[in-house]
Amino acid sequence: MGRRRGGIGIALGTVAMLVGVSACGGGSDNASGQDAKASGKPGASASTSPSPTKPAGPPMLLETITPQTGTTVGVAMPISVIFTNPVAEKARATVEKHMKVSASQSVEGAWHWMGDKRADWRPKTYWPSGTKVRIDADMTGVSNGNGRYGVHSYTHTFTIGDDVRADVSVTGHTMKVTRNGQTLRTLSINAGSAEYPTWDGTMAVIDKQEKVHMTSCSVGISCDKGSPNYYDLTLPWDVHLTQSGTYVHYSTGDPYPGSGSARGSHGCVHLSMADAKWFYGQIKQGDPVTITGSPRGKAPADNGYADFNVDWSQWLAGSASGSGTTATL
Repeated sequence: MGRRRGGIGIALGTVAMLVGVSACGGGSDNASGQDAKASGKPGASASTSPSPTKPAGPPMLLETITPQTGTTVGVAMPISVIFTNPVAEKARATVEKHMKVSASQSVEGAWHWMGDKRADWRPKTYWPSGTKVRIDADMTGVSNGNGRYGVHSYTHTFTIGDDVRADVSVTGHTMKVTRNGQTLRTLSINAGSAEYPTWDGTMAVIDKQEKVHMTSCSVGISCDKGSPNYYDLTLPWDVHLTQSGTYVHYSTGDPYPGSGSARGSHGCVHLSMADAKWFYGQIKQGDPVTITGSPRGKAPADNGYADFNVDWSQWLAGSASGSGTTATL
């Protein structure tokens, strides 16, 4: 079960501005992730108006920056910046250069544009555990190429926590959970059915909620209460993987998942009640969950935080300024 955005249902909760109703389902192939509100911290170089060398115009603002400042996240977590208005292609190299990424350990990475309002920075490979990271987005006087100029600087700091990973085998009905290279447990799972297959690939955890209200109608599966695919349930221990509706969670319709039951979901990964609660306690935002063996294909990079589903050469093709190394923090 899961959530959609726009034409897809949105889930109840207080994490990352997510509100409404949710349900497991296929969802659209492209659905941008929700992000934490950008916190502006004007520095000495910031001003309340555009640079006098620039023509006056409406402000260019950042809608959100993820991760939230002060948080501890997983090794697959990108820095995701969403602008309130489109950034023209001609302005993106300059905008990227004004979004400086610093780290306590030197890391190679790059920005990548997902449409004209969202830019993500990710390392070439996963972050090293324990790395302290800061983004300084000094937008003061910077043009978005469409007549808007930045009037603020923004700073977010966060830490990369333990290297926790979950590897799901759809055909093997298992999920292996590791921390810092050591296997913690291998859990029994069921993934999507042939009609509603689960996304493949690596998805960094968006957020998690102790309870989520899930309905089949909200994702267009079925609004007919007589249909075998109809459901309207509030289910526990929900780890959110994509905006289009993928969760790892417990389902009352599949209480004992594994190869013996082999009951397919509507696209989510099902765990038993005890395993779902345990997994919920181990996982955090930005931890990679990698799913293999599903016929659906990899989740698009902007469907939540599936940035590592894009190989490095393709990632750089979506960057205006190319690869770089983090500044020293």
